Amino acid sequence: MSATAACATRHDWSLAEVKALFEQPFNDLLFQAQTVHRQHFDANRVQVSTLLSIKTGACPEDCKYCPQSGHYNTGLDKEKLMEVQKVLDAAAEAKAIGSTRFCMGAAWKHPSAKDMPYVLKMVEGVKALGLETCMTLGKLDQEQTRALAAAGLDYYNHNLDTSPEFYGNIITTRTYAERLQTLSYVRDAGMKICSGGILGMGESLDDRAGLLIQLANLPEHPESVPINMLVKVKGTPLAEEQDVDPFDFIRMLAVARIMMPRSHVRLSAGREQMNEQMQALAFFAGANSIFYGEKLLTTGNPQADKDMLLFKRLGIQPEARQEHDDEVHQAAIEQALMEQRDSTLFYNAAV
Repeated sequence: MSATAACATRHDWSLAEVKALFEQPFNDLLFQAQTVHRQHFDANRVQVSTLLSIKTGACPEDCKYCPQSGHYNTGLDKEKLMEVQKVLDAAAEAKAIGSTRFCMGAAWKHPSAKDMPYVLKMVEGVKALGLETCMTLGKLDQEQTRALAAAGLDYYNHNLDTSPEFYGNIITTRTYAERLQTLSYVRDAGMKICSGGILGMGESLDDRAGLLIQLANLPEHPESVPINMLVKVKGTPLAEEQDVDPFDFIRMLAVARIMMPRSHVRLSAGREQMNEQMQALAFFAGANSIFYGEKLLTTGNPQADKDMLLFKRLGIQPEARQEHDDEVHQAAIEQALMEQRDSTLFYNAAV
């Protein structure tokens, strides 16, 4: 495949084409993915985000992977919506250790009318700190998406999770069409989309390909595509699923990079279970975004100082926001990490 063909942006992928990508020899697939990656990104820059759980547990959805679902007993402490100032304090701490985007997640089916004013104040406050803003609040209607956009929300996260065909095996309380509708509302309101899925739920290769087809064949590709590896939590129906083969996970990242060449592909949940070699291979396959901090909603995530040490060994630098000088930004990150390495300020999510 020529370099020009390799980096073309398409919205008409077929299942046969995507399966052919997955079935390539591993080295050929990674070479193709790295070629595409370098057409659109600095191969040694990774965007870093921090994710905070602003409302934890008691979610009415029945997602079989999720410890926050009210349908399962996982021992998770339930918490109400956080106070606005506490969220802003956590955002300031995230900025101090080098995050450029602050993501806020609430365990809701959809945000209520009484909670929306507080959510909007969080967006406005985080935006005022100079961070990019992202939220995941469940299903949205048009009025809510417009209000979030007006408040300054940059990204909305709403994962498709898996293929349409396998989706009913994982979730029954919200339809696939509803998820796609929310993404449409978000795009129409002028916000950027963060949407991906999860590996390790018992899905087939066709399902993994089908998820990527749904994302890549949207009218505009999501700006951020998180690829999660199932974090198995006792008490959830998927607690005993088989582990994902590491090479299969890397293949998923590489195919996502090829199909959505201008998107940030995020190495997301499950990174705590990945050794440094697997993470390095993920970056080579085209992953160029991570969550930064000790928690990812309610599950473990490598600590920020460990990430910085790995970045240093690999010659990777955090991707700076465009309005900041890269060297100044990098120096500020390193200084903050030195000062806070022994602190517990990295994350303020529920345990």
